[in-house]
Amino acid sequence: MELELNRVYHPEGTNGHIQHEGQLVCPSIELPWRDNRRSVSCIPEGRYEVRKRYTQKRGHHLLVVDVPGRSGILIHPANDAQKELLGCIAPVTTITGPGRGSQSRAANEKLKDLVIAALDRKEKVFITIKSKEQ
Repeated sequence: MELELNRVYHPEGTNGHIQHEGQLVCPSIELPWRDNRRSVSCIPEGRYEVRKRYTQKRGHHLLVVDVPGRSGILIHPANDAQKELLGCIAPVTTITGPGRGSQSRAANEKLKDLVIAALDRKEKVFITIKSKEQ
């Protein structure tokens, strides 16, 4: 399965849209681009594998692997990138401002269900992150 995240960068945060086969799955929010610095920047553009992982704290969730210079990059709920993210990607239902959105838990469940269904079918899942065409 191939997902695509098309980003628009702002000084206060990064907004995007996650698509599958040309159809919108959900918008997303991230930290602003700050040269891939750990915990304060969104991750670099590129193509990454997405895997499922389980922890006591988060239960089943999505992990973005092989990010250059980074580890532990998750896709998880958050409505304010500056307050709730450390470099991860947060699906949202609606973007409300740069790096801010609403109803993230619902959007996260929608994306997680789609990805886990593909993984359960033994498909590999990849996300390609790039700048949105202006």
